[in-house]
Parts: sequence; C-alpha cells; structure tokens
Amino acid sequence: MRNERIYKKNAAYQKFEVLKSNRNKRYKYKEFFVEGVKNINSAIKNNWDICSFLYTNEKELSIWAQQILNTTSTVVNYQLPLNLMKELSDKEDTSELLAIVRMREDNAAEFQLSKNPMLALFDRPSNRGNLGTIIRSCDALGVEGLILTGHGVDLYDPEVITSSMGSFFRIPVIRMTDNQSVLAFISELKGKFPGFNTIGTTAHKEFPIYKLNLTGPIMFFLGNETDGLSRVYKECSDKLATIPMAEEAAATSFNVGCAATVMFYEAIRQRNLETESFLAGF
Repeated sequence: MRNERIYKKNAAYQKFEVLKSNRNKRYKYKEFFVEGVKNINSAIKNNWDICSFLYTNEKELSIWAQQILNTTSTVVNYQLPLNLMKELSDKEDTSELLAIVRMREDNAAEFQLSKNPMLALFDRPSNRGNLGTIIRSCDALGVEGLILTGHGVDLYDPEVITSSMGSFFRIPVIRMTDNQSVLAFISELKGKFPGFNTIGTTAHKEFPIYKLNLTGPIMFFLGNETDGLSRVYKECSDKLATIPMAEEAAATSFNVGCAATVMFYEAIRQRNLETESFLAGF
C-alpha cells in the first residue's frame, strides 16, 4: 500500500467526483464511493475489497480512523487538503475518512441460502432511499438475498449505500435485468426447495398478508413505487398479498419500503412462532 498527496482537482480527484455522481463511470471503473463510519466498518467486516481511503492531514484523525488506515489493506491511499475533503463529503461535519470500494460481480452464487430461505425481489426500483431502506430491512429481518430487476436506480449510488446504514455490505444484492434469467433462477429454487412460494405484493385487495403461510421457503416480489409489479411477476406469483389498511384510513397503501418491512416482519414472526411451537412439543 502506498500513499499519494493530492493538492488540487487533478485527474485522481476528478475520478472521485465521478464515482460519486456518474453511474456510467462507476461501472467503467467497477468502483464506488463510500462514506460513513457504519458503512466503512461494515465493508471491512464483510470482506469487501477496499481500493483506497481518502483523508486529510489538516485535521487530527481519531483513533478509529488511524486504526482503519493502519490495518486495512488497500492499493493506494490519498491525502487531500481539508477543503477538497469538504467538497467530497456529504456530511455537515466533514467525514475524516472516505473510501473507494470495488464492486462485486452479479452472481446468484453470492446467496448463501439456508434450508428454509427467505428472499426478495425489487422490480425496477425508482427511489434511492427506498432501495437503501429495503436492503436495511432485509438485513434486520432475515432476508438472505435481494434481486433487482429491470432498469432502476443504481445499486451503487452513494444515497442507496448511506441509507442502508451498513446493511449494504452484509446482504447479497444482485442485479438481474433479464426477466428470463430471473424466472429460470426461480424455477431452480422451486426444484431445490420443496414448497418454495413466490409472494407478489399489491395495494389492491388480495390475500391479507397475515392469512398467508409464510413459514416455508419464499421469495417476496416488491413492485415499482409508481407502477407496482410488472405483469411478468404478477403472473409468476403463487399468491398476491396485500397489507390491509384501517377502514377509516385515507391511506390506501404503504410506501414500498414500509410495505417490505411489514411483509418481512410477518414472515419472521410466523417462523418464530412455528419454532416456539415445535420446541414446546419436547
């Protein structure tokens, strides 16, 4: 690992800028920009490839930052003036460390599935914050992997990563833009896990989520924020589920991030109850 100093907005600095703001450039370099203590810690803990750290010598580094620099293997680290760090940082109190991380390949083999897996698919996500929230909910509630379909917001957008609060680096998320590849993967799962079900989500009155048996192997289909699930995933769903609203409510549906969290929670609630009932029988 080597260190380089940057004094002005040279080519190296301009690369940092485009990794933050330009989707195409991120995929050209196969690298992305990470900010925040939780995200950096999680990236390291979960063995992501850290290419570089950015920091300044005009501000004393914390013990945490010093330890990260001293113990994390990188290709090259960059020392920047404080004013340039401020321009790159999205935080009011400029981050003392920024990271450049290498992307991982989109490969379903990344899913380390249990004997009774719970997975999710997000169809054409259009909001960065919602995608980050859903990744966070997957992590919190035991979803073992997330598939992104179609053309939507960039998985590696800094806003997605920030809103995941570190969960981005723990939950495998893969992009499968070809519907046929998704359907083939689902067919493979149905062959491997007897009773595997696909649960489509809709705001229209279908099966209330709490009336469905979610204790077996399942994949939830989450629809686009504006248009809902595309036809191919509605037709592929074994059941279409809804979250009933209170009769007097003006709201007719939840935001997709909230809806996903409710669905995942109901599944884990049912699974925990089943486990408790099983153990009570001994």
